[in-house]
Amino acid sequence: QVQLVESGGGLVQAGGPLRLSCAASGRTFNTAGWFRQAPGKEREFVAAIRWSGGSTNYADSLKGRFTISRDNAKNTVYLQMNSLQPDDTAVYYCAAGAWDIRAAPYPYWGQGTQVTVSS
Repeated sequence: QVQLVESGGGLVQAGGPLRLSCAASGRTFNTAGWFRQAPGKEREFVAAIRWSGGSTNYADSLKGRFTISRDNAKNTVYLQMNSLQPDDTAVYYCAAGAWDIRAAPYPYWGQGTQVTVSS
């Protein structure tokens, strides 16, 4: 059974950092990504990474603050988030199995982890 399990979410003050993890089990993936969804908004692309070679792609608005990385040995993808702002408050989802900024092509999803940034 394929599973993506996110962890690392929580409450953080504005300006602070947070690192999310996504552990994959059941199979290996060529690509993985992070999306987020704030209340009342559509799910939006954050970042994606190719497992082989480590190529990355970021939402333009998040470049420089967010960094996606992976640990092949642990089959885990990370999202390092720095200088967090209240607008970053959302449920963050890990996804795998596609290379796209749209959510629909990804066949595998985690359950999501809440990130709340206080002002």
